[in-house]
Amino acid sequence: MTVKTEAARDTLTYSRMRGMVAILIAFMKQRRMGLNDFIQKIANNSYACKHPEVQSILKISPPQEPELMNANPSPPPSPSQQINLGPSSNPHAKPSDFHFLKVIGKGSFGKVLLARHKAEEVFYAVKVLQKKAILKKKEEKHIMSERNVLLKNVKHPFLVGLHFSFQTADKLYFVLDYINGGELFYHLQRERCFLEPRARFYAAEIASALGYLHSLNIVYRDLKPENILLDSQGHIVLTDFGLCKENIEHNGTTSTFCGTPEYLAPEVLHKQPYDRTVDWWCLGAVLYEMLYGLPPFYSRNTAEMYDNILNKPLQLKPNITNSARHVLEGLLQKDRTKRLGAKDDFMEIKNHVFFSLINWEDLINKKITPPFNPNVSGPSDLRHFDPEFTEEPVPNSIGRSPDSLLLTASVKEAAEAFLGFSYAPPTDSFL
Repeated sequence: MTVKTEAARDTLTYSRMRGMVAILIAFMKQRRMGLNDFIQKIANNSYACKHPEVQSILKISPPQEPELMNANPSPPPSPSQQINLGPSSNPHAKPSDFHFLKVIGKGSFGKVLLARHKAEEVFYAVKVLQKKAILKKKEEKHIMSERNVLLKNVKHPFLVGLHFSFQTADKLYFVLDYINGGELFYHLQRERCFLEPRARFYAAEIASALGYLHSLNIVYRDLKPENILLDSQGHIVLTDFGLCKENIEHNGTTSTFCGTPEYLAPEVLHKQPYDRTVDWWCLGAVLYEMLYGLPPFYSRNTAEMYDNILNKPLQLKPNITNSARHVLEGLLQKDRTKRLGAKDDFMEIKNHVFFSLINWEDLINKKITPPFNPNVSGPSDLRHFDPEFTEEPVPNSIGRSPDSLLLTASVKEAAEAFLGFSYAPPTDSFL
């Protein structure tokens, strides 16, 4: 790791360097956690819980659990309430159709694996989720929402594509585009920050993807560098639609408390109704992080970070252009009604002077050469995946179904809760 000092004559002592490494490790571990798990953790921290902003957000009153994303979670659907999304079932797909090769990602409910389809000899990223874990946290609605959003993606160039989905009695399987240029977070870790032209290119492709989702009345809500991948050429691919909110019209709002701590917009922390401008706040936070190396308002102390987001003025160092300063001030406007994008959504971002160098038609057609090429040699090149994932053994249970005669009651309940999940594209799309 290269540690840069503000002046060449400054010398880092060994203890100071160890301290900086500890901060970075803590930051990365925190970023890997889901918001639910993270809130559970800080709820058990007596210092953090004393802060009035944290108390307001969590509504902690011992011995109750802290309030999580679903304030009034619904019970698992009964047979009369089972989810049925129409004639999209693919009864032929099964885990044994794949060779599961490597773990390339992990989440709260399962893993993402590199897999090769045995018959097609095509590589996919297969997201394998445990039904019991989803039901335990009452998250089945978010999983089905993710599937719905994937189905609505009519091959937008900067959104990950779903090829098909299927389920066994105990697991859900998303068969997705395999993207191996690495997470934006991984590249930021290695390079600390990006030069402005590179940051502008990524921000433009991200904005294009968000604008497309908004045109479908979908609010993304969880933009962060971990959910932004680079493809083999270096273009952006947005992934993980589990927190998307559907059916949000132009002036529509929602109020669910969800997201990732570093990127929560002030209106979300205030538990006020919010709209699609929450995504433009997150775009500003990601652009800031690309230019400066850390998210805006960041603090290791979560209570302090929340207080910063709500009350601290945005501070910008002078090492960026005026247009970059102006777009950051617009996107990171605490009042959502005054935020860049509040009046005309994506068109406001598109027409901002910061993006004046972007030819948007060329961008959407991938005619602009990316500023960074991951230089991957092929599907088996995993150099841009975190060894934390790739060194983990592939679980034997991933590629097999449970014996139907040995199904427990909880597995049977899980099997019934996701009727209609399976999806296969129309047969002519295989031609």
